[in-house]
Amino acid sequence: MTFTGTMEHVAQGFEAIGGLVLLAGLFVSAGLALRSLNRSHDGRLAYEVLREAFGGVILLGLEILVAADLIRTVAVAPTMENVVILGLIVVIRTFLSFSLQIEIEGVPPWRRALVSGAGYVTSAARRSDAASDGPASTG
Repeated sequence: MTFTGTMEHVAQGFEAIGGLVLLAGLFVSAGLALRSLNRSHDGRLAYEVLREAFGGVILLGLEILVAADLIRTVAVAPTMENVVILGLIVVIRTFLSFSLQIEIEGVPPWRRALVSGAGYVTSAARRSDAASDGPASTG
């Protein structure tokens, strides 16, 4: 197998991982929201947990999919046209990431400490656990 063929398979692997992260993250996020609803009987808190957790999953999935695009563009077909297309994809995904972070946190990303997509899922899980301890905190 050639280097180009190998890198194409690596890029496809990253795409598959990105898809699996999104699919598994949907179920984990829904589970966290259901656990929160079961413990607190507060639909609003459950919705916030779902939104925060799945928003973080989407951010993580986007990061993995950008890696697949980078591998494909740089290693498989490094033409000027592909580099321009990659640049546009990165700009669009960066805009989506900023939009998601603003939706999740309520402030622009540069106004808060940087947190990865996995950090949002962890935070949502903590909020879901706290639901059984009493009134929800907003932090």
